[in-house]
Amino acid sequence: MAYISVPERQIPIIYEADVCVVGGSATGVFAAVRAARLGAKVVIVEKTNCFGGNATNGLMAVWHSLMSTDLKTQVIAGLTDEACDRLHPFDVRVDGAKSHIFNPCDMKCVLDDMCRESGVKIYFHTVYAGLSAEDDEIKAVFVENKDGRGAIKAKFFIDATGDGDLCRDLGVERYTNSKIQPPSYVFLLQGKDRAYDPITGQCFEADACSILNAHKEEFDVEQDHGWSNTLPGHENLSMRVDTHIFYVQCAEADDLTKAELVGRQKMRKICRVLRKYGDPTERYAIVNDASYVGIRDTYHYKTKYAADYIDMFTCQPHEDCILRGTYSGDVQNEVDGTTWMDLNGTYTRMDPYGRWFSGNWRAEAGLPTDGEMPTYYTLPFKTLVQEKCKNMIAAGRMVNADPVAFGAVRVMVNLNQIGEAAGVAAYLAVSQNKSVQELDGAEVARTLSKGGSANLG
Repeated sequence: MAYISVPERQIPIIYEADVCVVGGSATGVFAAVRAARLGAKVVIVEKTNCFGGNATNGLMAVWHSLMSTDLKTQVIAGLTDEACDRLHPFDVRVDGAKSHIFNPCDMKCVLDDMCRESGVKIYFHTVYAGLSAEDDEIKAVFVENKDGRGAIKAKFFIDATGDGDLCRDLGVERYTNSKIQPPSYVFLLQGKDRAYDPITGQCFEADACSILNAHKEEFDVEQDHGWSNTLPGHENLSMRVDTHIFYVQCAEADDLTKAELVGRQKMRKICRVLRKYGDPTERYAIVNDASYVGIRDTYHYKTKYAADYIDMFTCQPHEDCILRGTYSGDVQNEVDGTTWMDLNGTYTRMDPYGRWFSGNWRAEAGLPTDGEMPTYYTLPFKTLVQEKCKNMIAAGRMVNADPVAFGAVRVMVNLNQIGEAAGVAAYLAVSQNKSVQELDGAEVARTLSKGGSANLG
């Protein structure tokens, strides 16, 4: 690789804070809000025009159930619950599994309000461009925006970039799963899923993917699967998640570009196949597409503890518990298809050809298959603690976990909780003048509960 040398220059310090959060997904926002509400001076840097990440610009407008698997107990609360309560009733719907489907535009405003009311300094359209570190501490991060390049100094930093950009620049040991979960390109489609039978002249209920798979040779697409939800207040407008993009590593520039290009082409083909083979009385049209492809999986960074799905799904106790969740171990890749592993021990798998298989992972692991099963799982704080840098914690999909545990933790209601834990940890580190490695994880858990999270015991 050839290089160009640039002259040394002074970088103006544009802001100083106790805590700097890089990345404005809901994970980053909840980290910032938690730290600010505890009393820290907080700044957040976001590269796009709004907060929310996949939930807003990504149009993935659903937060999965906050309830235990038996739907008897609310196990997720905190800022996720608060944000859902703040949504206008017209713009949110709770389905039978107690998942929240919302209008992404309304969620943008809710996250804006939560940051502003907490006194968080906001930088939109501001890109992380590097950092300055010495003696195992970050001194400042460099950012670029309309004012040019600037530096933000802070006592503690939260990497909520998703891909772990600060971790990368610090040299924290990283890895990728052998089979990376593919991204999906989300879009909003006008028109209901209905196929047309030319023989009978009748229409029947059918999801868009099954229609596309039936005509995949004609439209030059591989077999795929997905799901959709109608948006609240818009019965004829659905959020489509039918577009996996395979064989890409979206933490790399060329592959991220490829994912966006392929995703848009798949979106277009779904609309075209519905216009040709769907209900002729429907006016199928793309209303909006994601500003950013929905990334599931890129790099992961080594921490004190790697989440293990057996420990998680058997609900092993942790005094430093920071998260409770119920979402299945949802493992997707182009080789094996998609496998859903549930807390009750069952698993189902759909291979890339649409064939279904089932089994019991507890039996295969030599665990009891009868008796009372857990109704939620937990995650300890030590999962977030890297050992390279004293004043940085990573929060997001870069979490250190085996593929099944990651498949469960990676959804937004869980990453939201990780963000809250990171914000609490940042505040405690600053207020107690401790490194992240010196923090008492049990104290992080207790402070989370005092701040409104469900009882994490």
